[in-house]
Amino acid sequence: MSVIGAGLAGSEAAWQIAKAGLPVSLIEMKPHMRSPAHHSNDFAELVCSNSFGAHSSDRASGLLKEELRQLGSFIINTADKYSVPAGGALAVDRTKFSKFITETISKHPLIKIKRQESKFLPHEDQIAVIASGPLTSNDLAINIRAFTGLEECHFFDAASPIIEGESIDLSLAFKASRYDKGDADYINCPMNKEQYLNFRAALLNAEQAEVKDFDKESATFFEGCLPIEELARRGEDTMRYGPLKPIGLWDPRWGDLKNKELRQAKRAYAIVQLRKEDSNGKLWNLVGFQTNLKWGEQKRILRLIPGLQNADFIRFGVMHRNTFLESPKLLDPTLQFRKRSKLLAAGQITGTEGYAAAVAGGWLAGTNAALLAMNRAPITLPRTTMIGALINFISGLQQEEKPSHKNMFQPMPPNFALLPELNQRIRDKRCRYGAYRDRALEEIKTIKKGMAMSNPIDPKKQ
Repeated sequence: MSVIGAGLAGSEAAWQIAKAGLPVSLIEMKPHMRSPAHHSNDFAELVCSNSFGAHSSDRASGLLKEELRQLGSFIINTADKYSVPAGGALAVDRTKFSKFITETISKHPLIKIKRQESKFLPHEDQIAVIASGPLTSNDLAINIRAFTGLEECHFFDAASPIIEGESIDLSLAFKASRYDKGDADYINCPMNKEQYLNFRAALLNAEQAEVKDFDKESATFFEGCLPIEELARRGEDTMRYGPLKPIGLWDPRWGDLKNKELRQAKRAYAIVQLRKEDSNGKLWNLVGFQTNLKWGEQKRILRLIPGLQNADFIRFGVMHRNTFLESPKLLDPTLQFRKRSKLLAAGQITGTEGYAAAVAGGWLAGTNAALLAMNRAPITLPRTTMIGALINFISGLQQEEKPSHKNMFQPMPPNFALLPELNQRIRDKRCRYGAYRDRALEEIKTIKKGMAMSNPIDPKKQ
């Protein structure tokens, strides 16, 4: 049995297979070959943000993580272990997080690590999980395309710059979380209208870095992770309603927040937020500042932000091409390929979006690969769980039978709109989301019991 790719999904899948008492090979192309977005040789490298999304289980990504905790996810438990303060979000020290996962998996007696590129699909008689991610190597992507017989889907994604904390000017910036939720875990750089408009103008006139296969006229971006310069192009106020929104943030040095007149006079026109990259607060990333600007342009323009005029950049933003499958045409909700039941797929290559969603796919694919190897029936998670709703969506069970055009399928993050309605309508949104959560977690308890009693299947039917 093998797992291709040691990212979040692949590491989770390999762990779940080994946890079931079965040997597995985990194949990872680093360090012999790297994608443009990877920087280390460790497993489960976080190439964009260091945040897994909302903590609270009455939020979609928070519920997804809570389901995974209860199902024994190795990756989510590790994220909890190496979390750093981030207000209402689960963010991690990415270096310690990936290092622990690499060392722990490498020491597992049932997991054999193979540091090599997988250019071909495993033999059809072998149970295997493809978790090569959105940055799948070209040779493997070609062979996946030949196997599926469908056009390759892709979009362009980008990563945010990282700044040294000591270089941030806190006489201009201030620490706070939005609406004072949790501790003051973010550094906030306020802008007045003139500063904001100058900053936007600089973005609009900046030089872009060249990316292979990238055509500005025809490029498809993933809407949940747009480059900051693309947001700037979409309208004067687009950034202010996105990553630069000033709502819920107040510097006590401006005076009494309760004073309405003062609040209206002093409130920032836009605010750039930075989030901790490490537990010591030495490194900070710019929230929502994915970018494809040339590195020299990034340094020049981002130093226009008040508080970052002397910023020292540890890593500049980059853009990369992400590949994903046309999963609704290919996968069952067990994550098995319909045309080859022993081959499964997991992670962002299946069209889920976000770290926690990648882990969820890895958990399900690894669990089902182990069940197949033990001649037991693979499981399908109910749509009333966030994992089940997301996997059901990408497998096509919640989509139109005949999409209006070939690009209808786009990567999907966890969200409550995927869940079936409650038996009783609840108007209050927070209470409704809480009810979704309670129903989902009850289902997870039932699933855990049912997995222990899974019925054997005829090996000839595999």
